Amino acid sequence: MKKLISKILLGSFVVGSITFAQAQKIDAKAKKILDEVTANYKSKKNTYFKFSFGSGVKGTVSKTEPGIYYAAGDKYKLKIMETQQVFDGSKIYNINTEDMEVTVAKPNANSTMFSPINYLTSYRNDYNVAYSGKKTVDGVSADFITLTPVKSNGLKNIYIFVDSAKKQMLKLEQHGTNKDIAVISIKEYKENQQLDPNMFVFDKNKFKNYVITEL
Repeated sequence: MKKLISKILLGSFVVGSITFAQAQKIDAKAKKILDEVTANYKSKKNTYFKFSFGSGVKGTVSKTEPGIYYAAGDKYKLKIMETQQVFDGSKIYNINTEDMEVTVAKPNANSTMFSPINYLTSYRNDYNVAYSGKKTVDGVSADFITLTPVKSNGLKNIYIFVDSAKKQMLKLEQHGTNKDIAVISIKEYKENQQLDPNMFVFDKNKFKNYVITEL
């Protein structure tokens, strides 16, 4: 489980870094839903999600772990088990407390981070988008949207489930071409909280005994 999470987070630097040679197909209804959710989140000073992270192989989730996600503007902090990913607006820091390692990199223009809301805007350049109807998620009738990469990037499909009445995402599923699966199910949502001013700051002094690698 830990290795899979690290693989997903570290892999975020290259997901989406592709050159497109064919036209996108974006369904108007799906686009409207995604844009409304994005606008809702962006209108907040900050947002917080408590979620469950499920992973597995052969398309089946075999284990879940809790996670938390804070975001303010472009900055965010994502934590799952012993792995954290922090974006301070300039660099991405992957912190593994169990292995005492930190990997630092600058995201490129097309990179996609694996987080509760990462695909809400990246679809504009990277994916074909289709409205796939309604599905019930934790007792809520959700709009079901399917994202398919325009060109091969290691992913087969991304499924997004949205509570359109509240303009909030309920669940995200990422299916790899190798049949790996990663699922984020949002369990709690808060907005406009009073956050620690250092929430999105990476302080090297706190990681003196860690191996820090700049990519």
